[in-house]
Amino acid sequence: MKFIDEVRIFVAAGKGGHGAVSFRREKFIPFGGPDGGDGGRGGDVYLIARENLNTLIDFRYQRRYRAENGHGGAGRQMTGRAGKDLEIAVPVGTLVFDEDTRELLGDLHSPGQRLLVCRGGRGGHGNLWYKSSVNRAPRQHELGGAAEERQLRLELRLLADVGLLGFPNAGKSTLIRAVSAARPKVADYPFTTLRPHLGVVRLALEASFVIADIPGLIPGAAEGAGLGTRFLKHLSRTRLLLHVLDMAPPDPDTDPVMQFHELEEELRRYSPALAQRPRWLVVNKADLMEPAAAEAQFRSILRRLDWQGPAFLISAATGFGCAELVQRIGRALPELPPAPEPSREVDWGDADEGENAEYVLEDADWDDWEAEP
Repeated sequence: MKFIDEVRIFVAAGKGGHGAVSFRREKFIPFGGPDGGDGGRGGDVYLIARENLNTLIDFRYQRRYRAENGHGGAGRQMTGRAGKDLEIAVPVGTLVFDEDTRELLGDLHSPGQRLLVCRGGRGGHGNLWYKSSVNRAPRQHELGGAAEERQLRLELRLLADVGLLGFPNAGKSTLIRAVSAARPKVADYPFTTLRPHLGVVRLALEASFVIADIPGLIPGAAEGAGLGTRFLKHLSRTRLLLHVLDMAPPDPDTDPVMQFHELEEELRRYSPALAQRPRWLVVNKADLMEPAAAEAQFRSILRRLDWQGPAFLISAATGFGCAELVQRIGRALPELPPAPEPSREVDWGDADEGENAEYVLEDADWDDWEAEP
């Protein structure tokens, strides 16, 4: 399945039905008078958030949506039937923008949430409405009202409590495999992860959090290099960022501390507000060194970074340190502020409606957790 997170669609409400021109004609009632009914209103267009959707791919095949028009009025003072409202299902986490005004119309962040995007036209008056003491047989009527039309831009942003941030091959995919049932592809070459993945980490019966594995970044990502801003935006809803650092990069000339500063600069250039989000340091791949050497390297990295926040030495491949990490996250999340409201200033580049990637939301019970060999 393809992952589509930005689309443009056209939506139109239904037109209002026309009012009727009619006169009452019955035996023994020679002056029945006007009895034309009003037209029915046109249907409205709503977007509704559905939990069973996780991509905007359906809009790649259907891009135009129109609600039902209202029906015209009829004689005997009968009002026309109203047009049926149109409900368009979108994934939870969808931002809705007006393409022409660039206005943020709504943020569908809760299952079942509805957003009115186009209002149907008003039904026209029939000739009964124009009857008066000086106009006993009116023949004028009103046409149905015009319907609202809009070009919409839909932008999906993942709903996750924790986001994994790091360069390619830092071990983010392996970490999400270790702590949840998500199974992103893992390999030894860069850009193995071409799609964001969501995993549910369940700590207890009613305690869990969602963690997002975002594809790795490279210098210039804030300007779109590599996977660039395509996936950086998916970190905007997270309340906590885990900066995953490779303590033993395959290239001996690569300095983990320099990598940290490069990625931090990309994050700051993309969004200063996101760079201020609570962030923990996770130093990965401890299994590639002897325990004493790994601990020494970990302390050296913290000292060179002058890191003052929470830091963890782990091995996502063996599970070392993962249990402590997720337990600390579970205790910290209730005390963290909620995710900020989406910014009304967004990157208005062309929506990529071609093939991209897929993400899945998978569940795992932490009580049954076992590190993969």
